[in-house]
Amino acid sequence: MSKIKIKNFGPIKEGFTEGDGFMDVKKVTVFIGNQGSGKSTVAKLISTFSWIEKALVRGDYDNKWFSGKIKLKNQFLNYHRLENYLQNNGHKTEIEYSGEAYHIKFENEVLTINEKINSTYDLPQIMYIPAERNFIAYVKSPKELKLSSDSLKEFLTEFDNAKDAMKGSLKLPVNNADIEYDKLNDIVNIKGKDKDGKDYKVRLTESSSGFQSLVPLYLVSNYLAKGVKEATEANLGGMSSEEVERFKLLAAEIYSNETLTAEQRRAALSAISFRFNKTAFVNIVEEPEQNLFTTSQKSMLESLLKFNNINEGNKLIMTTHSPYLLVYLTLCVEANRLKQKVSTDELKSKLCEIVPWESTLDGNDLVIYQLDEINGTIEKLKNYKGLPSDENELNNGLADANEDFSKLLDLEDLCQ
Repeated sequence: MSKIKIKNFGPIKEGFTEGDGFMDVKKVTVFIGNQGSGKSTVAKLISTFSWIEKALVRGDYDNKWFSGKIKLKNQFLNYHRLENYLQNNGHKTEIEYSGEAYHIKFENEVLTINEKINSTYDLPQIMYIPAERNFIAYVKSPKELKLSSDSLKEFLTEFDNAKDAMKGSLKLPVNNADIEYDKLNDIVNIKGKDKDGKDYKVRLTESSSGFQSLVPLYLVSNYLAKGVKEATEANLGGMSSEEVERFKLLAAEIYSNETLTAEQRRAALSAISFRFNKTAFVNIVEEPEQNLFTTSQKSMLESLLKFNNINEGNKLIMTTHSPYLLVYLTLCVEANRLKQKVSTDELKSKLCEIVPWESTLDGNDLVIYQLDEINGTIEKLKNYKGLPSDENELNNGLADANEDFSKLLDLEDLCQ
């Protein structure tokens, strides 16, 4: 299991203060908190350091490349536009990432990397799905726009790949709707039946904001999760230490061959990495609930968990403002507990009416962190018998609203 420690980076000050300060990145990891508290910052750092580890394992970079005062700012943080979050005002930035294959530390403006001995590693497909995904669905020709965000560009690329890979229509988890792709005209359509049973078809660019948020998220997650599953079945496992070394030697030969163009190097590296590549899918999603009704949030979450459960090495990392997602996660954990007790098809059917069988979640695989925008601290949500605690800022907001309503009723009594 990978873990990360962050201090004095952007809105994060002391960071996680429990134990040794490392936050576990489990199979499902959730960050909640007010805007400006650093939820996306942590998610982007996990994405960044996971990618650095992946690049090292693949042989894209040699350890010596990182020696000396290589600036993390100029090389990697600008991908997620975090380069200005580094601090050097008496409270210097400290970031440590302990992955499956490497331990990476940034301190005193120096990046140091230590390889873990005799480790196994599932080379991941890392996808960061930004909150700005609605923008992709809304504009008619996003390819023609000059995007300043590299992560948004990469997501757009995978969105295009997912569209091109579609064969026929694809069922969406909400509204009993399907999506289809008109490849000739590069148009995504949403199809379904209205309340009178009549067929309808509407372009994604002309659909509701909920569909514009959901379709890119669902389409890319579905495409990458299934692609990784197929690669895993072909590979039958992750990379052993011996395989990692062999891969690095082959990659080094490719990079040292000066007769190859950059494009030829990429093609050659892709060819040798095929049998190792994509054995895990790390899906990092900003605000998956964006623009969705509560029941649609549940269906969307169940789909993401289903994709996450396809492979043992998969991870789902989410930032959210939705108290409903925490409730639905609790349902999935409780359903997983009951799953072990189901003994008949009738009971299984009843359970699946509440939570799909493929979307249940082991409580040990879930961790929820709450960020404080005032103090710049991070705390782990407690759990009760494996279930997430309902004592959190999202639920507290609902409780405050109920309390305020009670005060209004008291005031109404005084006005009579």
